[in-house]
Amino acid sequence: MPKKVAVVLLNLGGPDCLAAVRPFLFNLFYDPAILRLPQPFRWLLAQTISRLRTKKAQSIYQKMGGSSPLLANTQAQAHALQQMLTTPSSADYQVFIAMRYWHPFTFETMQKVQAFKPDEVVLMPLYPHFSTTTTASSLKEWQKEAQKLSLHVPTYTVCCYATDPDFIQAHVQAILPFYHQAKVYGQPRLLFSAHSLPQKVIDAGDPYQWHIEQSVIKIIKTLKEALWETVDYEICYQSRVGPIKWLAPTTQQALTQAGNDGVPVVIIPISFVSEHSETLVELDIDYQQYAQSLQIPYYGRVPALACQSAFIESMARHIQTLNQDSPPACSECLDPKVRKNCPRMILES
Repeated sequence: MPKKVAVVLLNLGGPDCLAAVRPFLFNLFYDPAILRLPQPFRWLLAQTISRLRTKKAQSIYQKMGGSSPLLANTQAQAHALQQMLTTPSSADYQVFIAMRYWHPFTFETMQKVQAFKPDEVVLMPLYPHFSTTTTASSLKEWQKEAQKLSLHVPTYTVCCYATDPDFIQAHVQAILPFYHQAKVYGQPRLLFSAHSLPQKVIDAGDPYQWHIEQSVIKIIKTLKEALWETVDYEICYQSRVGPIKWLAPTTQQALTQAGNDGVPVVIIPISFVSEHSETLVELDIDYQQYAQSLQIPYYGRVPALACQSAFIESMARHIQTLNQDSPPACSECLDPKVRKNCPRMILES
């Protein structure tokens, strides 16, 4: 009888209607990984921020039809992954989805996993670059709910995959058509736009920025080999909130510089594998309009990896090669700064 393996895709989640925006925001800011304050101050501040930001956030989701497409996108990825994992000689894989801040919540998914009665659980973060604010938060939530529901099953997580060859190749395949379109207008500048983090989070040892940089280094190297030419590029950060110092430069600053230089621009959402408000509204509407105001000759936005075959193959390969006796190793975990925040070590701690 084949081994039963529950694969759980971990993602952020998003409101499924306008009425869900405020409770979604509260769940987000109430997470101690996001607001690092003791109680009751975290609860009070989360209530305040969610109330103040609801109207603006609702206007953003109205531009996407009144809800977030993140769940539907993740369901499509789960279906594609399920198909790739299902072979006559493979284990009995079943793919589930656990969202951090909206349905299906971790505890809801865990109940379905329990009903499946797996021999093993594999947690697959849909955050390509590990951060204490994303992957670690989702993993800790899974651990907490597993203890509550007494889910005592060997559980593993796919480790950092920022430089996985298939992940890199998926990006290269997505970038090339836009690069060639942009080149009609001059030498393109690739802007790798990632979700920003407060600088103090990075200074505390979070490996997120380092992971982003490693991904981009590999992508640029592969692009140069494919194009036989130098590639102009910059890493930038979007979606900052509040007056504190965040990672820089911002995507807006990078666009301003591109406008001053008069170069065509290709935007790559490097830290997102699914379409959602930060790609469909922030990149496709807000920044595109800003680029037009700067008279940037070309503005192209590369789609998120979504169900691209190379990306799904990357996930499937990681999942299929996990086992208790030989945990996966990766170059990222060899860096001392990163290793202390390795997802696998968090599960084992």
